[in-house]
Amino acid sequence: MTAYHADSSDLAEKEVLTWDQFGTAQEELAQQIADSGFHPEVLIAIARGGMIPGAALTYSLGVKLTDAINVEFYTDVNETLADPVLLAPMLDTEYIKGRRILVVDDVADSGRTLALVLKLLRGFCAEVRSAVLYTKPRTVVKPDYQWKTVDSWIVFPWSAKPPVTAN
Repeated sequence: MTAYHADSSDLAEKEVLTWDQFGTAQEELAQQIADSGFHPEVLIAIARGGMIPGAALTYSLGVKLTDAINVEFYTDVNETLADPVLLAPMLDTEYIKGRRILVVDDVADSGRTLALVLKLLRGFCAEVRSAVLYTKPRTVVKPDYQWKTVDSWIVFPWSAKPPVTAN
């Protein structure tokens, strides 16, 4: 399965996150989490967008146990499936039972992906909290931790260019 790249070059208004800004964002997000007194035992990234922020937060928070849950929702710039869909491989829920979990994603746009994952995990874990780099005003789920709120398309440094192909 080939990963899709959304081309936002024709959008006049967009939020562009640079690698340098990302470094600052994840440090500030980690500080919010630490200052709240929440100490996650496991960090679960929502793939694919939450994997890089999740990896950065595992180091900033000193969390060694990590995993990912695969969800597909966006199909193009501002285009989604009817509902978020869980993709294989599925998360191993046995080892997260009774633990404090931090779920990480890049953005809570509609919030439907985050809502799906939180609902799924709350049945297994002692406590589940969520952290995102960005929220949008229309999100149906307010994350526990966020770096910034915007109302435009977001270009992340890890997905700003199309996938590399053979020459």
